[in-house]
Amino acid sequence: MTFTITHTDPGTFARAGLLTTDHGTVESPFFMPVGTAGAVKALHMKELREDVQARIILSNTYHLYLRPGVDVVSAAGGIHKFNGWSKPVLTDSGGYQVYSLSDIRKFKEDGVVFQSHIDGSKHTFTPESVIEIQRALGADIIMAFDECTPYPCEYAYAAKSMKRTHRWLTRCIERFETTACPHGYTQSLFPVVQGSVYKELRVKSAEFVASCHAEGNAIGGLSVGEPAPVMYEMTEAVTRILPSDKPRYLMGVGTPANILESIALGVDMFDCVIPTRNGRNGMLFTRQGIINIRNEKWRDDFSPLDPEGELFTDRDYSRAFLRHLFISREVLAAMIATVHNLGFYMWLLREARNKIIEGSFASWKNTMVIQLMNRL
Repeated sequence: MTFTITHTDPGTFARAGLLTTDHGTVESPFFMPVGTAGAVKALHMKELREDVQARIILSNTYHLYLRPGVDVVSAAGGIHKFNGWSKPVLTDSGGYQVYSLSDIRKFKEDGVVFQSHIDGSKHTFTPESVIEIQRALGADIIMAFDECTPYPCEYAYAAKSMKRTHRWLTRCIERFETTACPHGYTQSLFPVVQGSVYKELRVKSAEFVASCHAEGNAIGGLSVGEPAPVMYEMTEAVTRILPSDKPRYLMGVGTPANILESIALGVDMFDCVIPTRNGRNGMLFTRQGIINIRNEKWRDDFSPLDPEGELFTDRDYSRAFLRHLFISREVLAAMIATVHNLGFYMWLLREARNKIIEGSFASWKNTMVIQLMNRL
């Protein structure tokens, strides 16, 4: 993998770059649609490529491990051949999913013992096994196994958890360096910074991660319930330390406003279920603000979903029609809303990149953040 910064914004720490893997190049900053089980819910791959114009997607190690199984994905030739997505793929380590299973998992020094949410069967993830699983799945970018601390979290627990994440990272790197992708292309390992909402811990973790000299680095354990200003404070503390010539990935973030503010802090990569999950529930993101399309006020509004938009959904569908589909519980409602929201996120990141290149990102961002938070 290579990463080249081509432009920086004079008013912020935002930067535009090019991230290249064996499956293609992605212009940064960029957003990764979440394809948990290898596919983005309610979308065909063709729609992802042509209508959404995604360049990279994220899939989840935990879910693919449980179903259909690593052996099935690997036998197909890896995730790209299994799901028909020929562009870059990132897999997370499964750490966040295991963290969310608070009642049916137990952390140990060696790893985590957990019960499957599907059938209750017991499994163990270790730093070594997670690397081997992701090698077999064949994503271009794979994540180190970490512990995601909850919010709120006591300082003592956050410190203990961070140190364990660092020990696990050392083991992940050792296994990564002694294995190879079985599908004939290269993979890159990203460590994860932890430390909850304690700046001192975040700084220590960022310094440790930076010392590992990985090809890219991630910031985890944020957007788990803490106030947005705290998230930005922690992100800024970390981005000032992580190498400027490596991509920085803020995991699980977030709303359009969150993303723009984090780009200004020097983040390059994002993923979140908000555009897809909220879209399936009738929330649309537009340039004017947020729409709950189920509301009665849209019943006879025949204007496009986003009157100022450029997406095919803005040309072909009205607010009244999409509301009708949701109220009628038509499957097409979720499909249209998902394409629209992801398309909007892709537009937003492309526009942010254009403004960085023009040198006008700071003023544009300040205007857009206010606009995008409007409830229409």
